[in-house]
Amino acid sequence: MLLDVKDRLRFIVPERSGFRILLIFGFLVIGPMGVGLAFARQSTSPAPGNPQTQQPTASSSQAPATPPAATQPATIPSAPAQPTGVNIVVLDPAHGGTDLGARGAGGIHESDLVLEFAAQIRAALEGQGFQVLQTRQGNQNPSFDDRSALANAQRGAIFVTLHIASTGAPGTARVYVLSDITPAPTASTGLIPWDRAQSPFLSLSHKLGDLVQALLAQRFKGSALVAQVASVRQLRTTAAPAIAVELSSVVVEDRTALDHMAPGVADAIARGAAAFRPSYVVPVNPGELP
Repeated sequence: MLLDVKDRLRFIVPERSGFRILLIFGFLVIGPMGVGLAFARQSTSPAPGNPQTQQPTASSSQAPATPPAATQPATIPSAPAQPTGVNIVVLDPAHGGTDLGARGAGGIHESDLVLEFAAQIRAALEGQGFQVLQTRQGNQNPSFDDRSALANAQRGAIFVTLHIASTGAPGTARVYVLSDITPAPTASTGLIPWDRAQSPFLSLSHKLGDLVQALLAQRFKGSALVAQVASVRQLRTTAAPAIAVELSSVVVEDRTALDHMAPGVADAIARGAAAFRPSYVVPVNPGELP
């Protein structure tokens, strides 16, 4: 088979039964407005040396025939770039390493439990079509800034940090969003200070928090109906819609009760994030505020 790539793609199939087939394809043009086929043609011609079908040829004294003009692919104008939506969830199992978090009398450690919960939450989020990034996969303890930086480096991301409290009614769940902070005056560059990164996203964080909290309330009796505000350090430096989900509590004598909460928590976070997706239109140009 001969492949000739010039103005068009040309395939010549070796002859069979005295004929050969010439397939000429143009280009498939794909653009925001649709798909167009620029050129396609199939022809059948007699193979050389077949006396019954041989076509007359020009003599050596004749000038070669002028080849037909190349067919140019159709040009489809590109549409302006469109805003995109949420497609990434940064999942943050709190604490880790030497920071065990809240500890129960039965040897329950918050840092271990939230990592186990994260595996189920991740699976539920991926089932909703999200890409999930975790701030830690094992017994590490990234800094607050490192955890925020993972979210801040993404476009179209939301941030969920997981906690288990030592207080609160056992079997309940709460969502926290950052309390209102006054945006610092932006510098001449238009940049927002790192410790105020959450400021432009507060309203979106409240919307996400309320969606998740409403679903948690349906699962776990005694849980609040709407998200609560708190001065959560991890949320302050996160430049994305961000919530903290906290379960109660590590003081239970048998951790089985907490383990039974994991599927419901995973489902509420995943469904809440999916319901929030249409609310957050990510700006086209990096650096623009929502």
